Amino acid sequence: MTHHSALEDHLVDERSPYDKQPALPLPDGSRILAGDEVWRAAVEVAAARAEGPALLVVDAYPGVELPALLARLRAALPQAEIIDVEEEAAKPTPTIDAMIARNLTDDRVFGVMSHFTVDEFYDAGRLASLREQVARRSVDTVLVGWGADLVAGAEADALVLVDMARWEIQQRQRAGAPNWRAGNAGEEPLRKYKRGFFVEWRAADRHKRTLFDRVDLVADGNADELTAVTGDDFRAALEAATRRPFRVVPFFDPGVWGGQWMKQQLDLDPSAANYAWCFDCVPEENSLLLTDGERCLELPALDLVLRHPVELLGERTHARFGAEFPIRFDFLDTMDGGNLSLQVHPLTDYIHQTFGMAYTQDESYYLLDADDDAVVYLGLKEGIDPDEMVAELRAAESGERPFDAERYVNAFPAKKHDHFLIPAGTIHCSGANSMVLEISATPFIFTFKLWDWGRVGLDGVPRPVHVEHGARNIQWDRDRTWVEGNLVGQVEELRREPGLVEERTGLHELEFIEVRRHWFEDQAAHDTEGTVNVLNLVEGDEVEVISPTDAFDPFVVHYAETFIVPAAAGEYVVRRSAASRSERFVTVKAYVRGSRRSDD
Repeated sequence: MTHHSALEDHLVDERSPYDKQPALPLPDGSRILAGDEVWRAAVEVAAARAEGPALLVVDAYPGVELPALLARLRAALPQAEIIDVEEEAAKPTPTIDAMIARNLTDDRVFGVMSHFTVDEFYDAGRLASLREQVARRSVDTVLVGWGADLVAGAEADALVLVDMARWEIQQRQRAGAPNWRAGNAGEEPLRKYKRGFFVEWRAADRHKRTLFDRVDLVADGNADELTAVTGDDFRAALEAATRRPFRVVPFFDPGVWGGQWMKQQLDLDPSAANYAWCFDCVPEENSLLLTDGERCLELPALDLVLRHPVELLGERTHARFGAEFPIRFDFLDTMDGGNLSLQVHPLTDYIHQTFGMAYTQDESYYLLDADDDAVVYLGLKEGIDPDEMVAELRAAESGERPFDAERYVNAFPAKKHDHFLIPAGTIHCSGANSMVLEISATPFIFTFKLWDWGRVGLDGVPRPVHVEHGARNIQWDRDRTWVEGNLVGQVEELRREPGLVEERTGLHELEFIEVRRHWFEDQAAHDTEGTVNVLNLVEGDEVEVISPTDAFDPFVVHYAETFIVPAAAGEYVVRRSAASRSERFVTVKAYVRGSRRSDD
């Protein structure tokens, strides 16, 4: 049987209305404002509070197209004085470049996590001058730009946050947009992303957290038409999201090894050459859609993590990771595609000492689907000489000769529902003709490619390879014997009753994520036990998630959809929906080990 017929079988038996735009409801009575309505509402708030000429602050996340925003404001508020805080007070670009050079490094991909705050990118004297100018204002005044709140603070009569999703920022950068005041429009997207990941977004998120309690309007900076909700509705929607299941907005990306499974199964653009990745639960990068029933507003899912970390993650998970979502679910599609790069992830001490990250990218491959010839490359063959292998990798990196992966690395047959565990330091990659649900820790850019099968990227440029980093992290004792005893076929049955089987399928004891699999005919009961749960429906057409105490409305989940159950949601049941035609269902659930009440 070829994988073409396997795909056809899925399309017949498990065709799923995969929801690519899941939305969370705004509170009853909420309304999303659009266009000039946004600025009229902001002015009304400011005027009601002002004792003289009003002061409106529009703080914009880096990546918002500031010239377009300024033009909208000048058109909507012709009588007001509009001040571009960035142009008036930001430090010169060469000064900023020198400040952050150590964090960016010379590497194309990896930098060092920064602890900058937004005020460090501004000239203190010029900010003070702006404050004096604003204090003497004789007309309504609007301060605009990232960090505009630095000028006004408590003196603002109204505060607007124009927020942006990181995926949209990346799309704009690929199309030629520069980083914040960087003048690097022509730089390759990898380096733009690095500047955002290690510097800009860290400072921007620190700043944004100081605004959430005070903001009067939150605006969506992703679309051509500006939309917004009131600060009260924004806060109420996020608070409500901590008490019910929800999904983030997935995004899809092509790649040199990308496949055809997602394109056909998830109803994606049939004209696309392939899709390699789907990021279905990466709150640091994904968005939330909020809806009033007529319009939708897109905001970063990270806003929920930053505003309600304890309710979302649970007390113990928050105590361990802070306001970071530590679990990632994503898809890797190689059906009709190629092998991923042969790679290894850094050990915890290495990632901390070298890049300033608190934890590393432990991961696993769960096979959502696989052709008969599918394999997972995992661990080293017996008796490998490390010096010889590294020399061969260096020769391949320099283009002298291809690397003979089959000589050094094990290839394990892979079939649907297999789960391969991949603690950091283990050499690995998914082979062609597989559909992988990757369940992993979140620091997802820290992949040391060792060999990329002689390919170039979609841009025609060789993809970055990091043999030196990789060689310092490969655990040479993880040979076939060790892998078979620790990483392959690690399934433990925990519970069996009529119509239900619960299993532990991983991860390895060195990893902090626990994965449970439930096979059921009608329903399976769960309890967050005080920590966030992330699940995917890996078999079956449709289920619904309900609260046994009616704490939230039933939530419908389709095949292959990832969903989040916040810690505060408590007990929940996953059961077949009335519309389902499947005979059985399978979910995989991940949570942080040692974070549940029953772990005492």
